[in-house]
Amino acid sequence: MQNNSSAGLGQLRVALAQINPTVGDLAGNSNLICEYAGKAATSGAHILLLPEMAITGYPVEDLALRQTFRDASRQAVSDLATRLSNEGHSQMLCLVGYLDQSEDNKPQNALALIHDGKIVAKYIKHHLPNYGVFDEYRNFVPGTQSLVVRFRGVDIGVAICEDIWIDHGPVSELTKRTPGLVLVPNGSPFERSKDDVRLELVKNRAKLIGAPLAYVNMTGAQDDLVFDGDSIVASASGEVLVRAPQFFDGLVVADLDLRLRSSQPDLVISEDRVNPYEKLTHGKALRLSDPAQIWQALVVGLRDYVEKNKFPSVLLGLSGGIDSAVVAAIAADAIGAKRVFGVGLPSRYSSDHSLSDAAELAKNIGLNYRVIEIEPMVASYLSNLGLTGVAEENLQARVRGTTLMGLSNQEGHLVLATGNKSELAVGYSTLYGDAVGGYAPIKDLFKMDVWAIAKWRNAYAQKRGEVAPIPESSISKEPSAELRPGQKDTDSLPDYAVLDQILNIYIDEDRGLEGVLAAGFDEALAIKTIRMVDFAEYKRRQYPPGTKISKRAFGKDRRLPITSAWRERK
Repeated sequence: MQNNSSAGLGQLRVALAQINPTVGDLAGNSNLICEYAGKAATSGAHILLLPEMAITGYPVEDLALRQTFRDASRQAVSDLATRLSNEGHSQMLCLVGYLDQSEDNKPQNALALIHDGKIVAKYIKHHLPNYGVFDEYRNFVPGTQSLVVRFRGVDIGVAICEDIWIDHGPVSELTKRTPGLVLVPNGSPFERSKDDVRLELVKNRAKLIGAPLAYVNMTGAQDDLVFDGDSIVASASGEVLVRAPQFFDGLVVADLDLRLRSSQPDLVISEDRVNPYEKLTHGKALRLSDPAQIWQALVVGLRDYVEKNKFPSVLLGLSGGIDSAVVAAIAADAIGAKRVFGVGLPSRYSSDHSLSDAAELAKNIGLNYRVIEIEPMVASYLSNLGLTGVAEENLQARVRGTTLMGLSNQEGHLVLATGNKSELAVGYSTLYGDAVGGYAPIKDLFKMDVWAIAKWRNAYAQKRGEVAPIPESSISKEPSAELRPGQKDTDSLPDYAVLDQILNIYIDEDRGLEGVLAAGFDEALAIKTIRMVDFAEYKRRQYPPGTKISKRAFGKDRRLPITSAWRERK
């Protein structure tokens, strides 16, 4: 392709909309898109870039297989084109992600380029038999097609999400075609430290293609996924020009000096260049600390699960321990303390500080709190069943679970499970006991991280002159399920500081027994821990969904056979 970079430079103002669509709410999502089109127009933007699958929400998973849903998506984007023109945005180029289908009726991830009341071009990423987000990452094979359109004299290439993660395919084609600008809509879920990986990717792709690159990402949460925004605009040399705040619903704009008529486009929308104008000052939002990112992700994950599913309130058992305290504080930040209902469920083995710490937490946060003694119910079960030992211990947890679910049915609350990743990994939970619930906010958070974010949240409150929500004794005391006299977690488990390191190697890094031993851990301890993890798969399959923050979340990224004779060996 001929490079006509000598044609000079032109200006364009690009608006990136970090929005929070809802899966399946095509009308609501269309309204949201039009709202942001209005904001973009007010900002003087020439282009509005919206996230991947903005019309349908993301990920749609098996909804993509329904003909009725695909038809509705295609109709919605067509109606949107007319509506944008009727609302006075006909001259702005709007890029809207939606669900389309191929000629053989297979679902396709698509991008509509809307201008002057019409869909002037479509870009198709690829199609999949099941549009689950992580199946998509694993099975993704990019095509070789690329799309370049000329708008206001600038040749604009487009790509969708994973297109830019692969060196060949669209990236290779765009590099050859020398566009003046590349626009990339995304639905990129949050993971710890992913923002750094994302940043380097955008910078490197901009340099490789040789053109400024604008990368927009959605916000909000869908089931167990959280989207953190963090949209980026990089120059052709890889310099970051604009970086949007994380977990921020809003619009950011970038003023760009771009090569004119730099390639041979597939479609010419308009040749007339924009008259020179005064550029805005670009902003680069500060990155949140690791604990702040985790806390915000957990808050957003729970908030959208509650609000999008229209639950009026949440309910959880308050034991006085660190896990339930952190979940209660997350819930209060997510939906307000008045919609959080805590229940103390003491048994004859409960310590005095369990109740006092739970009461202090409730007071600090301002949530609703009551105490229900479970001993009479446990005694009734025992007198009829004669359970002893572990069966008696687990009975207490199951009575608590039954009580919470009964209150949920009676009063309409969503029950929150309070287990963490360390406990779930080794099976340190009771099915139909502490594992009951509709959502599990910290299920992808190791125990050491639970302590870390509790300390961060208290420090954050104190810095703002507020009451620290989590009692210091809940943070400092030794963890215990209190199902028998003097019980401590370390009776059954290694110290969490050690356990979490082993679990990180075996689960998150997937390095097996060999990797654990190579890190210097005792062989007997490593084998014992790994056996506990492997044997607990059946429990994890029955645990509620919860916010994903790691690259290997149970039930989402890591799914091993329940029935398996495989054993890790030295």
